[in-house]
Amino acid sequence: MKIIILKESLQKSLNIFSRIISKSATLPILSNVLIGSEKNFLTISATDLEMGIKRWVLSKTEKPGEVAVPWSVLSGVASFFSKNPITIESQELLLKISSDNFSVNIKCLSAEDFPVIPDLKSGTEFFVPSVVFREALSQVCDLASLSSARPEISGVYFVASENTLRVVATDSFRLAEKTVFLEKKTGLAKEISFILPQKTAKEIVNIFEGDGIDDLKIVFDQNQLLVESSMTETAHPETRLASKLLDGEYPNYKEVIPQKYDTQAILNRVEFLNQIKLASLFCGKTNEVKLSVDDKGGVVGVYSQNQDVGEHSSFVPGRIKGKYGEASFNYRFLLDGLLKIKSSEIALELSARNGSLGPGVLRPIGDQSYVYVLMPLNA
Repeated sequence: MKIIILKESLQKSLNIFSRIISKSATLPILSNVLIGSEKNFLTISATDLEMGIKRWVLSKTEKPGEVAVPWSVLSGVASFFSKNPITIESQELLLKISSDNFSVNIKCLSAEDFPVIPDLKSGTEFFVPSVVFREALSQVCDLASLSSARPEISGVYFVASENTLRVVATDSFRLAEKTVFLEKKTGLAKEISFILPQKTAKEIVNIFEGDGIDDLKIVFDQNQLLVESSMTETAHPETRLASKLLDGEYPNYKEVIPQKYDTQAILNRVEFLNQIKLASLFCGKTNEVKLSVDDKGGVVGVYSQNQDVGEHSSFVPGRIKGKYGEASFNYRFLLDGLLKIKSSEIALELSARNGSLGPGVLRPIGDQSYVYVLMPLNA
């Protein structure tokens, strides 16, 4: 194999593999990336056996071939590239990388030992805007809980139809749902759904970031998912992610989201966020922050106390609807919800359910596409 490539192209491409590389002592091949050539492209691939990523980079190919290279060594060497072009060539199990001012030889493993990354040749195929898909996933994927008892909530529930996209995640203490109405139709004839592993969802958010990525092609069958972006210069694939899907049926989460409220407070998001941060300094082991919505005073009280530290109280002015209400929440869950909402104002909603306190709800004002539900500590 002999390839000539620009250093910026190689460095940028290597960076996307940092999170998938395994340090498994039992399978050392997983700490390697597969370097190869296809026509006018350098290819880089990596896998953790649950998910695989392949990247194509424009290059000048003088001789085909492929070899498995330790990622930590290769990425370390790449950080010292200073001049163009970079020449990459392999001779048996040795990879030589050189430019005008340096040359290194890296010991490699045989490409035959590298696991095969699946390529779905058939399945349901549709397209979604990259920015929309990534932003939707970023608002929910952190909530998924790694649970061996309930593996179905370990991932992100994905539902799509001809012109809508919905993603949901929960850890049973809180839940987030994001619904997107698409300007461009997906091409789906009927509604489809599957459960993405949390790690896969996070990788989609990270590796498909960047200018120039328009639509993502999504292909899936009963067991696997493929997400692919194309180069801006050509229609050739640029980045492909293949992942296993989670088994099981996602719970009927709609039952958890309150359809009406007894108390609603519309608040400045940043002001409320800052008061929760301040209150967190005085929380005890349960991370409890008490909120009281005063329908007569037009404020939301924020209280916390710790026998060893002290206590805190503050008030956030707001527009109140309904009756007086109070509830205690884990401050970390409140902060997570407030940070995922980008609107200037939020609605805090409290309600009763079957004679006891129901879930609290955070909604962005002016945006009906997102809802964040969290269970109170004093339910």
